[in-house]
Amino acid sequence: MADGIYPTLGRQAGLLREMDVIAQNIANANTTGYRAEGLIFSEFVIAGGGAPSVSFAYANGRQTRFDQGGLEQTGGTFDLAIEGEGYFLVEVDGTPHLTRAGAFLSGPDGGLRTAEGHPVLDAGGAPIFIPTDARAIYVGGDGTLSADGQPIGQIGVVTPEDAGAMTRRAGTMFATDGFQPVESPAVKQGFLESSNVNPVIEIARMVAVQNAYEMGQGFMDREHERMQSMLRLMDQ
Repeated sequence: MADGIYPTLGRQAGLLREMDVIAQNIANANTTGYRAEGLIFSEFVIAGGGAPSVSFAYANGRQTRFDQGGLEQTGGTFDLAIEGEGYFLVEVDGTPHLTRAGAFLSGPDGGLRTAEGHPVLDAGGAPIFIPTDARAIYVGGDGTLSADGQPIGQIGVVTPEDAGAMTRRAGTMFATDGFQPVESPAVKQGFLESSNVNPVIEIARMVAVQNAYEMGQGFMDREHERMQSMLRLMDQ
């Protein structure tokens, strides 16, 4: 009697997860370099024993959208954006990570760091340091850093060997097993890349998911009433 409820329960659980993903996207619509996520639904069909087959929905996979966000001019010396392919190379807990969020800062020791305090790495994987007495810092299109006209290093701009194997970490960071330098990066100083979240689309998705959830809840309520009626008839 509950064949109709179990598939609906699975669908409802998936819709709740999708709502969480949408809410996270909307919350990060203004986060520099953030990449929007989507939920992947899978179908499982149970058949056999002469009974009718039953289809279950399962939503546990997430897919990141890697299309580029818009570039906003800030004029900040250490505000950097990548136009086209590539990621900045940063160190998180001793491990290289990739990010498109280029709102960097120069620490008291001259170390170039992310807003969260993670070191920014050069093309060779070493931390970048800015001379504390430097008056003018320039970043070339290939990521070359110059202080008062003298080259001091090159910001690491890399691409993953397998984009599908990248794993999202906290915020805008991604971990990957392997990466390689971008041959001709396009780094823009004084710009930041905005989130690639489209709030209008996400709100439309939220409304659609909410309507689908309410429809499923209505079906479960009616199915519950039907089963209760059948049980009362059996007791008579």
